[in-house]
Amino acid sequence: MIDLYSWGTPNGRKITIMLEELGIEYNMHPINIMKDDQFKPEFLKISPNNKIPAIVDSDNGLTLFESGAIMMYLAEKTGKFMPTETKARWATIEWLMFQMGGVGPMMGQAHHFVKYNPDKSEYASARYLLETKRLYKVIDERLADNKWLNGDSYSIADMAVWPWAARHDWQTVDLNDYPSVAKWYTNIASRPATQAGWNVPETEQKIPMP
Repeated sequence: MIDLYSWGTPNGRKITIMLEELGIEYNMHPINIMKDDQFKPEFLKISPNNKIPAIVDSDNGLTLFESGAIMMYLAEKTGKFMPTETKARWATIEWLMFQMGGVGPMMGQAHHFVKYNPDKSEYASARYLLETKRLYKVIDERLADNKWLNGDSYSIADMAVWPWAARHDWQTVDLNDYPSVAKWYTNIASRPATQAGWNVPETEQKIPMP
């Protein structure tokens, strides 16, 4: 049993989508970041960086924070969504790190300056939107010749990047400008586990389509 402490953000949805794909039984503990639940002492015991998501694995008492680490752990625990063949395995890790080091931080800044704080800093808005579009171009070029990011199979790399692309409307990005991304995005959006994981915790926000 996995106890998941999370909220409906791109980083949170990485884990709910993966758990739904795995079919693992889990308990969802909503951490409402709009009400500063992430700063409560009981949560900080699990996630000392006061960020969601975090998990506790009741099978062994292990606690983990950082979404990328959680995904790698769950993949290793179940033997799913992380290829064992060397080239595909490292491609999966490579694109997961691309999300952790680029997609998440840069698109997160675009959300702040383009959606939540528009016109407060024209320089910041332009800078992060330009970088967001550059990242989409990198992904588009990768997917032009590959169905999945690791070039082999649907993996934790795709699950990590997809929830950030699912905020393309917040980023003022038209996915149709990146046709390979749009096709990949739509394929993942149609998966039952994606649809289920999107709605944990329950939300009225629909998955935006290109």
